[in-house]
Amino acid sequence: MLAPYAVHEAASRGRRHPEPSATPRSEFQRDRDRIVHSSAFRRLEYKTQVFVNHVGDHFRTRLTHSLEVAQIGRSIAQMLEVNDVLVEAITLAHDLGHTPFGHAGQEALDECMKEEGGFEHNLQSLRIVDELEEKYAEFDGLNLMFETREGILKHCRPEHWVRLGDVAERFRRDLRPSLEAQIANLADELAYNNHDIDDGLRSGLLTLDSLESVPIFARTRAEVQARYPGLERKRLIHETIRRMISLMVLDLVEESRRRIAEADPACVEDVRRAPPLVQHSSTMREEVALLKRFLFLQLYRHPRVVDMNRRAQRIIRELFAAYAADPSLLPEAHRRRFAEKGRRALADYIAGMTDRYAVREHRRLFGLEEAF
Repeated sequence: MLAPYAVHEAASRGRRHPEPSATPRSEFQRDRDRIVHSSAFRRLEYKTQVFVNHVGDHFRTRLTHSLEVAQIGRSIAQMLEVNDVLVEAITLAHDLGHTPFGHAGQEALDECMKEEGGFEHNLQSLRIVDELEEKYAEFDGLNLMFETREGILKHCRPEHWVRLGDVAERFRRDLRPSLEAQIANLADELAYNNHDIDDGLRSGLLTLDSLESVPIFARTRAEVQARYPGLERKRLIHETIRRMISLMVLDLVEESRRRIAEADPACVEDVRRAPPLVQHSSTMREEVALLKRFLFLQLYRHPRVVDMNRRAQRIIRELFAAYAADPSLLPEAHRRRFAEKGRRALADYIAGMTDRYAVREHRRLFGLEEAF
């Protein structure tokens, strides 16, 4: 049972290439299934979230992060009575275009592609589902529903608007995406803010004492310790983070319900014309901002992470330069694409690499052991 302002399959803008019905699945279930069975989705298992994939078995990867975002997003969607399967499809696909080595790899590839319009990982995610997956006889890509594709494209530079057509329409007209896309965006932020704390503590780069400067963490940890005196560290961390996630989810749902009731949208088009409707309360936004600032300064800018990122960016830059100077170093299929598409084909190839494959390729070409 979906609210009137949810995305209803019957009112969808459909697929770029018409296909027979997916019965007994819904069309958005078909999208989800195609994403899960894609090559790009499988490669997320070996792509960095914060820590390079091979530095430890227990840190999150892009794959586990995507699964966690999908779980949180579906829960929020169900409470707001919107299309949770669409949210699941968007969240599972949102990081398909990420480079090896996370944001460090993206920054290096963007620099390499500066003369060709740069590189954006969410634009690359759309490129993967629209063009680069090669599975079906009748079309390139996955031929996803419009609403799924729109949700994947979270942001976009103006120079790409015309080329992308209707999926970028909202940027040209200053409209919002569906509630489902808004939920996917907030679920992503909510997941990485909390789970990066967990990975930071597991790595030793963060400490429980340092997190006392983050009000929402300090308050929640104190509540857990009051309820479970003497609780061992591992369980204390888990109980604290799970409660923080619950606090943020419930705040998001309550504030979003209030905004939806105030805007009173009768359909998706009303949602598009309204201000953003999926939001935290002002109090929680302040709490989240303090948490994000802490993570930026204490984790993402930690000397060990900065050094790891520097090494990762060197690998990306040197791989790109080597392939551009001598395309014969590329696999045959990618040599053909380079001849047709130019340096964009190099970006596609490198962005599709896993962390370990990029390290292995760099070692093959340069004979250097790149330690992390």
